[in-house]
Amino acid sequence: MADNAVSLPVTVAIPVKNEEANLSRCLDRLSRFADVVVIDSGSTDRTCDIARSYGVRVVDFRWNGKFPKKRNWFLMNETITTPWVLFLDADEYADEAFCDALAKACRRDDVDGFWLRYDNYFLGQRLRHGLQQRKLALFRTGRALYERIDEDRWSQLDMEIHEHPIVEGPVGEIGARIDHQDYKGLAHFIGKHRDYAEWEAHRYIRLTQTPDAWGHLTNRQQFKYRNIIRFWYPWFYFFFTYIAKRGFLDGGAGFQYAAYKAWYFQTIRLLIQEYAAKAAASQKKER
Repeated sequence: MADNAVSLPVTVAIPVKNEEANLSRCLDRLSRFADVVVIDSGSTDRTCDIARSYGVRVVDFRWNGKFPKKRNWFLMNETITTPWVLFLDADEYADEAFCDALAKACRRDDVDGFWLRYDNYFLGQRLRHGLQQRKLALFRTGRALYERIDEDRWSQLDMEIHEHPIVEGPVGEIGARIDHQDYKGLAHFIGKHRDYAEWEAHRYIRLTQTPDAWGHLTNRQQFKYRNIIRFWYPWFYFFFTYIAKRGFLDGGAGFQYAAYKAWYFQTIRLLIQEYAAKAAASQKKER
């Protein structure tokens, strides 16, 4: 797929399930990479056909409800022949500026991973303000795994979503941005965040039971999980991203995005309360 004369020494791993709306746009921009692998979870649409039409390798993944999930499974079981691995979602698009920056980053020998920054789109509009998204999604092969969380089917999410990659060595940052634009529409956004909220509520409860797990969290994650049960947290997030981070400059889309994220954190908070009440009732019955 890639021109060996100019290829980047990176394997791009794209976890997917029913991503025919996004995948072609993602793959169109990956011709400079040495290898591209699509990790599929039983898609029922044209996702796999689209991937194969680009000549990329398709790997089949079936989750058994336990560790590892999709990204860790790929890192632990598949042969990666390049020095670096980059995880991209199907709705994330790397342009030439990012590829140029990545080419320079991969020549560094003093770091083993990189934080990446993203331009989010909502309701078809690029969000230039608000709280900026970033992920640790590029690392040296064999030097990182996503944190281990032993869950028992908290949800149907078979891929690491909020699990943090643990990189063995120093970590840098690439300034050039990746476009993050999902073409599946608002209903999919809402459904996805409903599933994320369910997972995060269970994650919070597990963190209260396993204090050692806090050591793997970033400062931002620690602040979130220490306060997510507080009544003020959803509104704090809204005012922080919409006012302090000037999300209001993005107009109606900026307001709606901040409002939906506040709804998301309020949903997590209410689910935590609901799960805790059910657990207390169950323990009471057992006495």
